[in-house]
Amino acid sequence: MKLIVSLLAASLLAGAALAADPIEVDRIVAVVNSEVITRTDLRARIDQVTRQLSRQGTPLPPADVLQKQVLERQIMERLQLQLASETSLRVDDVALDRAVGRIADGNKMSMTEFRQALAKDGIPWDRFRQDVRNEMLLTRVREREVEARIVISDAEVNNFLAQPAAATGKEELNLSHILFRAPDGATPEQLAKLRTKAEDVAARIAKGEPFDKLAASFSDAPDALTGGNLGWRSAERLPSLFAQAVVSLKAGESTPILRSAAGFHIVHVVDRKGGDDAGVPSQIQQTRARHILIKTSEVVSDADARRRLVDLRERVVQGGASFAELARSHSADLSASKGGDLGWIYPGDTVPEFEQAMDVLKPGELSPPVQSPFGWHLILVEERRVQDVSEERKRAAARNALRESKTDEAYQDWLRQLRDRAYVEYRIEER
Repeated sequence: MKLIVSLLAASLLAGAALAADPIEVDRIVAVVNSEVITRTDLRARIDQVTRQLSRQGTPLPPADVLQKQVLERQIMERLQLQLASETSLRVDDVALDRAVGRIADGNKMSMTEFRQALAKDGIPWDRFRQDVRNEMLLTRVREREVEARIVISDAEVNNFLAQPAAATGKEELNLSHILFRAPDGATPEQLAKLRTKAEDVAARIAKGEPFDKLAASFSDAPDALTGGNLGWRSAERLPSLFAQAVVSLKAGESTPILRSAAGFHIVHVVDRKGGDDAGVPSQIQQTRARHILIKTSEVVSDADARRRLVDLRERVVQGGASFAELARSHSADLSASKGGDLGWIYPGDTVPEFEQAMDVLKPGELSPPVQSPFGWHLILVEERRVQDVSEERKRAAARNALRESKTDEAYQDWLRQLRDRAYVEYRIEER
């Protein structure tokens, strides 16, 4: 009995000691719908961003500002990845391996050397692969939810070509920007507060503070942590709001505060350079192709879609079945009624995954199943031609320029709506 009492007393004392001195393993810093972001997640991303900014020579914002910016970026990424998961958007291991291989090749390293370089930087291989997979998913979500829904009419192309500026390509601009995103249905008070914030930042730019540092500190755009840089673009490939505002600015100058549906912007001209269209061939290769599309959903997984296409391919290759008839019966694309016929396709008309798979096929050759943001495809190349398409090429270039100019603004608007529909709870200040 004395032994039992002694053990019980020791247990109670040990429990009291543990209660008095808890050990924190991790902590939630944000709740995003039904998922959480932990302090470990946040710290790992801050370390990654810090290394990236240091390599780029971008001045680091204060630690508390950097933490806030990184957390906001993680929240926006998590929302898009959740949407990808809910809509059965996937990146399989084959596509991931190809992407990682391209990254290694771009760094002029073998895969072994690349893994060693990552380990030297303290980046676990599995985490790197997951980061690449997530980036691919984010790209596919953007393509499906934003880019695929942008429609450019023939009238818009005609109006574009009728403008004197349509003979552009003479000059390109390297721009950076800061976005102060307004919530959906913002009140006048919210807009006034946001504009005051933009005016404060504009004043700091006017005093000579580095634009890229201010972008990393204050911008709500996805590219904030890269200094808000948009890269080199010709004027017609910019949102019209930006193009009109920077037309007379010199390198190193910034626009006044600009207002759009997404919020307020400040655009900075990093540099300008002349372009030249001379020497561009007036002939271009076109491909005539058919395809069968199987879309994934909650009831049709990637594996199911791929298996169905493997079966259909076998029926064509081994059984002599008509591709056109199978397309009419099985394809989920609007081209199904035409036997999957896509007509003559110009370079850039389709998403990169589709175009890359199509370009390696010979006339009469049938692809294996190919994944794109729209689902899974079988592609049949019927013929190719090279001809003088100078006028058609101008129209295609105009269409692409108009599409690109609309995409950024549409993407920002879509992100704003996605964020406003979500449940986000911050716990970063809890102790």
